[in-house]
Amino acid sequence: MDRSRRVGSAQRAFAGASLLAVTLLPVPARADLRMCNQTASKVGIALGYRDPQGWVTEGWWDVAPKVCETLLKGSLAARFYYVYAVDYTRGGEWNGRSLMCTKDREFTIRGVEDCLARGLDRNGFYEVDTGEQKSWTIQLTDPNQPVAPTP
Repeated sequence: MDRSRRVGSAQRAFAGASLLAVTLLPVPARADLRMCNQTASKVGIALGYRDPQGWVTEGWWDVAPKVCETLLKGSLAARFYYVYAVDYTRGGEWNGRSLMCTKDREFTIRGVEDCLARGLDRNGFYEVDTGEQKSWTIQLTDPNQPVAPTP
């Protein structure tokens, strides 16, 4: 993510006797939740979080090896986000203790209760603490390396 801010500046160009001034206005830094796949595998990402209406899980984002994707655009509204990831290339998953609902295909699911009774899958998601930052990037690494979320 480009976290740099453009600073107002002026450029002057002379064309004959006329003067042209261009001013660039400051542009606010983008605030997003991003996932960087630092592995050699294509991975599928499911995300869980709490919004004003309750728990939501969404998926799937397919993230190529060594690529970053924006999962949520704009300033983060929650401190904690939950991730479940599947390694499409080598098999395996990144999971945790927080049980949430998923589906095999693209989904947005409200609520985390009674997943199986509602005809959904249930998977364990791992917790990401953003420390109430407005922007966060999660680094997904190979299983033999630690997962290191960073602001």
